[in-house]
Amino acid sequence: MIEIDGSEGEGGGQMLRTSLALSMCTGKPFRLYNIRAKRSKPGLMRQHLACVHAARDVCHASVSGDALGATELCFEPGTVNGGMFEFAIAGAGSTMLVLQTVLPALLGANTHSTLRLSGGTHNPMAPSFHFIERAFVPWVERVGGRLQLELRRCGFYPAGGGEVQALIAPFNTGATRKPICALDRGTFVEARAEALVAGISTRVAERELRVLARELDWTDDQCTSLPLRQNEGPGNALLATLEYERAVEVFCELGERNVSSEIVAGRLAAQVRAYQEGSAPIGAHLADQLMLLLAVSVGGQYAVTEVTEHTRTNARVIERFLPDAVAIAEYPNGTGMVTVANA
Repeated sequence: MIEIDGSEGEGGGQMLRTSLALSMCTGKPFRLYNIRAKRSKPGLMRQHLACVHAARDVCHASVSGDALGATELCFEPGTVNGGMFEFAIAGAGSTMLVLQTVLPALLGANTHSTLRLSGGTHNPMAPSFHFIERAFVPWVERVGGRLQLELRRCGFYPAGGGEVQALIAPFNTGATRKPICALDRGTFVEARAEALVAGISTRVAERELRVLARELDWTDDQCTSLPLRQNEGPGNALLATLEYERAVEVFCELGERNVSSEIVAGRLAAQVRAYQEGSAPIGAHLADQLMLLLAVSVGGQYAVTEVTEHTRTNARVIERFLPDAVAIAEYPNGTGMVTVANA
């Protein structure tokens, strides 16, 4: 059984999710202890338990320690089978994190899968639905799988209540698949912004977009307000999408009570400018997610805008299941190159 100390590196929930994903893919059991030791509230929270139980159901695993607040978990995987699954995450727990936990295994399953997920779709400290749909899904297709997402209802923090359907087609094992090589972004295609609002005044979206356009020198045609159904809120998300020939990056800032539209838009503009100042195609968040996807598929190499402790920790967890799978070169300016061996 693989032993993993959850206090190493960044010491957060990603260590659990990566361990679950690779345990299902490799058939190797693991014990994770000191779970989320570096967080203000250590141990398993409800959204982490949702990931554990989703993984359990997908591969008929034997699990011990799956309790709220637990700091140690043992997971012994069984056989992964595709099919239809429904996963409900309490409150606004992230549907996208649950999806990313089970996706690698289901891409290697024996049949297609349909996932119906309920919970949060736009959460702090988690990828938004639009990030996964626009920035991550194209890479799934490039490595030979297929992931089709439908946002049926937005779920904002803290209320949640969102609904997402995911259709997953497994890797085409008969196809010739080449390692990924993503060293530059290619030609710039377009930039656009969207403001989602539900249960609050549309004036919030108008102010956010006005400030963002001014900060980034974008035109009105590049900015769209998207009022949602009243019962999807209250909530607000400001999105910016940068599309290049060989990469798409999506940024998201959530509206907060007592935080002005100007501050929300200013934060998002800062993220966009930081990415535009570089040349690497893969942002810090996608760097972690792409690493795991390549480790269970074709391997490859990609340049990243930033090498974070999160990235280093994810690489170390992957190597517990797949030795020598990941190499990270870090450069003096903070950027880097990630090389992933073919599974």
